Amino acid sequence: MKKTVWIIALLCVVQISNAQKKQTLAYIDMEYILENVPEYLNAQNTLNDKVEKWKANLRKLERHIEVLKTDLANEKAILTKDLIDEREEDIALKEEELARLESLYFGPKGDMFMLRKRLVKPVQDQVYNAIQNIAKRKKYDFVFDKSSELVMLYSNKKYDISELVLSSIVKGRKTKNISKKAVIKKTETKTKIATLKKAKLDKKAAKKKAIEEKRAAKLKERAAKRKLLQDKKAALKKQKEDKKNNN
Repeated sequence: MKKTVWIIALLCVVQISNAQKKQTLAYIDMEYILENVPEYLNAQNTLNDKVEKWKANLRKLERHIEVLKTDLANEKAILTKDLIDEREEDIALKEEELARLESLYFGPKGDMFMLRKRLVKPVQDQVYNAIQNIAKRKKYDFVFDKSSELVMLYSNKKYDISELVLSSIVKGRKTKNISKKAVIKKTETKTKIATLKKAKLDKKAAKKKAIEEKRAAKLKERAAKRKLLQDKKAALKKQKEDKKNNN
C-alpha cells in the first residue's frame, strides 16, 4: 500500500514538474547488475551456505523436540506425574532454545542480518554509488529500478543505464587493482633495495671480518715465533749454565 502511494505521489510530482521543465529519466535492472558483479555472487554464495547450515541446525532441534513429544505421548500412561512434569519441562526448554536460535540466526539483528551487512551491503553500496555518480554526471532527474515492485509497462532500451553502471564498477575495480598493484610493486621495490643494501653491508662486514682475522692470525704467528725464540734463548742459557756448573 505504501509502495503504491509512493508511486502515485512520484508520478504526480513528475507530471507537475513536466509543466515546468523537461525531465530526464533513466532506469537500471538491479538484478542484472548484481548477477554480473563477482563480489556480490561470492558474498551471496557465502551467505546462502551459512543460512543452510543454520536451517539444518534448527531442523535437527525441531526433530529432537518432535521425538521427545512422541515418546512422552507413547509412555505417558505408564509415567508418574513427576516424570511427566519433568519431560514436559524438558520439552519446553528445548522449544525455548529453538526460539532463541531462530532469533539469533534470523532475527532483526541476528547473524544473517550482520553477515549480509558485512558481505553483501558493501557491494550494494558500490552499485548505488555508481548509480548516483552517473545520475549526477548525466543530469538524470530520476533513476528507476526495473527489477523492483515499480511496474514498467514500457521501457525504451536507450534509457537503460545498467551497462553504464557495470562499466563504472569494473573501472573502479581496475583502478583499485592498479592502486593495489602499485602498492605491491612499491613494497617489492623497497624490499629489493633493503635486500641489496643488506647484502652490501654483509659483504662489507665479511670483508672487514676477514681482514681482522688475517691480522689476528699474523699477530698470533708473530707471537708464536717470538715465544719460540725466547724458548731457544732460555734453553741455550740453561745449557751454558749447566755446562759451567759441571766444570
